[in-house]
Parts: sequence; C-alpha cells; structure tokens
Amino acid sequence: MMEKQGIGLVLVLFFPMAMAITEDPKEVEEWFHKFDDTTSVAQQKVTKLHFYFHDLRGVTTAVVAQSNTTAALATFFGLFYAMDNPLTVGPSQASKVIGRAQGLYVSTSREKLGLTLAMNLVFTNGPYNGSSLIVLGYNPATQPKREIPVVGGAGFFRMARGVALLKTFFFDAPRGNATVEYNVIVHHY
Repeated sequence: MMEKQGIGLVLVLFFPMAMAITEDPKEVEEWFHKFDDTTSVAQQKVTKLHFYFHDLRGVTTAVVAQSNTTAALATFFGLFYAMDNPLTVGPSQASKVIGRAQGLYVSTSREKLGLTLAMNLVFTNGPYNGSSLIVLGYNPATQPKREIPVVGGAGFFRMARGVALLKTFFFDAPRGNATVEYNVIVHHY
C-alpha cells in the first residue's frame, strides 16, 4: 500500500514539471542567452492579476493522507489535500473560469491552523492562456488577509517572482468550502 502511495506521490509531484516544458529546448536556450550581466530590472515586466479561488471540499479537493493524530487536534495537523480548484473573474462560482489552482496543501502546525501550500495557478482562458505561476509557502488560513510567495512561472510568466495577496471572501466552516480573493503581483521577463 505504501509503495502505491509513494509512486502516486512521485507522479503528483513530477508530472506538473514535465507538463511545464512546452517549448522547443533550443528556443528556451536562446531565450536564456539574451540575459547577461547588463540585464536590468527595468527590462522586467510587472503584471498584476485579480481573481477568485474556490475551494470546495469533496468536489475540487480530496484528502490524500492524514496522520494517526489528525482527528485529535483542532489544527488538523498532518491532513494532506490535493486540489484542482477553479479560478474565476468574480466571487461567484458561476463566474467565468480563467484557470485552475492545482496542487497540494498540508496542515503543518500543531498549535494553530496553518497550511503549507504548493500549487500551480494554471491559466486556461484569457490573455495568459497556457501560462502558469507557482505559489509556495505558508498560509495562515484563519487570518483574513495573508501573503504567500510566487516563486516561479512558465509561458508568459517565465522566471516570475512576486507575491499573492489573499483575502477570505467567503468561508463555510461546516462544509469546509471557501472563496478566496487573490491579488497577485509578479515580476517576470
């Protein structure tokens, strides 16, 4: 059983990396060669994004694993989720979908509810269609406002870095559903 889970985890972690390589290697190499010691911050682009993230327990998220003490702790320490959450232009779930938040989050604090988040914001509609951003960091989920690092990107957002500013728009504790407003600011080339 553990071997199957291990293989599944490897596939989950490395499959997105393989999918991110969408351009000809020669073309990507040429793109990197245009940078040298004189490449300035002024040559970077700044992009600001605004959208809503919909986390629907049992619909767009699934429990992958939990520790033997998860149920005994109010923080759900050790609870491991996989997600494929819609990103929309407005707060309603019926709003136009512009992408998906695909990745993992784990309850990693024994003392207060806090999540370690590793996800790809994959854009499927609009001007950034086919591009993605990588968000990785600590999410103090009970805080109304929080900041999580953007550590990379692909496509239009190649070599991105910046921040995702999160604000809880809606939370239904009994069902575990949430809508979170995202304001993302990134530097990229």
